[in-house]
Amino acid sequence: MSLFRSRRVETVLPLDGIDTVLADLDGVVYQGPAAIPFAAESLARAVAAGIRTGYVTNNASRTDAQVAEHLSSFGLSVAAEDVVTSPQAAMRILATLVEPGATVLVVGGEGLTSEVEKAGLVVTRAAADGPAAVVQGFAPEVGWKQLAEASFALHDPAVHWVATNTDWTIPVAGGIAPGNGTLVSAVHTAVGRLPVVAGKPEVAIFEEAVARFGATASSAAFLGDRLDTDTKGAKRAGLRAIHVLTGIDRAKQLLAAPVDCRPDFILEDLRQLFEEYPVTETSKDGTETSVGSAVVRMKGHVVRIVKPGDTPVDLVRAGSAAIWNSGLAIHALDVEPALYS
Repeated sequence: MSLFRSRRVETVLPLDGIDTVLADLDGVVYQGPAAIPFAAESLARAVAAGIRTGYVTNNASRTDAQVAEHLSSFGLSVAAEDVVTSPQAAMRILATLVEPGATVLVVGGEGLTSEVEKAGLVVTRAAADGPAAVVQGFAPEVGWKQLAEASFALHDPAVHWVATNTDWTIPVAGGIAPGNGTLVSAVHTAVGRLPVVAGKPEVAIFEEAVARFGATASSAAFLGDRLDTDTKGAKRAGLRAIHVLTGIDRAKQLLAAPVDCRPDFILEDLRQLFEEYPVTETSKDGTETSVGSAVVRMKGHVVRIVKPGDTPVDLVRAGSAAIWNSGLAIHALDVEPALYS
């Protein structure tokens, strides 16, 4: 199913043909402890419509049971097995790298240590214990000492290194904070090597989710707020990628998105999962792109708003379509600031 079309066709719904919805959490369902407006109600509606719903998170700081409890506090019916975490994906990778019962140096919190223990591996925090691998994930309490111990261990090239994810930022109650990618980068700077990554945008976590919920890639949709992890990973795994403008990446990032990070649908909030999605149309001369009542003109490298339309999201859709279909790099364009501000 293609988002951008050059001729008039019937409108579609973002969930047409979908029997499984997989949702990111931070920036999609909640931000910090609080639910994002309309998210829980919309996901409950999907469940009521017979769509299997699962939750996939790169955040390694909590266990699947803790995440399920948090989601249930919003009125959703969620069990631990409905939550797929990056530490779980990391364990699948570690199982191919180390022997059963091996000692693993953990940089992270309970969400990671609990999965290491479930996998039958021995947790250590000290490089002096001679770990076979280092596994690194985000937790608010991670500090210099843990990063230093990981660095000490990883100076031995025989020690494997697995990172749950490399998200540069994480949305929390106070705003946007540094994510696990910044912590992984600190260790990388010290040791001069890179980890194997388990979480989004790598396909392992998507494959785990699809398998767990008995779906096929062609019948599953992924709801995300980050283009470089959620959208890119979903596209790699063959899932329908639905981007919601409630988290990290907004209009500016969408307009500049590289080919492999462009979603199939762009939503203002999750209520629009159940609304007709307007078709994108292009004028005969190819200079104007319209979505709903929003119209954007692109001549050469100049991108301008002709009509802002009735809803901001339609303007974002139209601007994205015009730029993406041009084949030109964003840095070469003169884009009207109102398109991304």
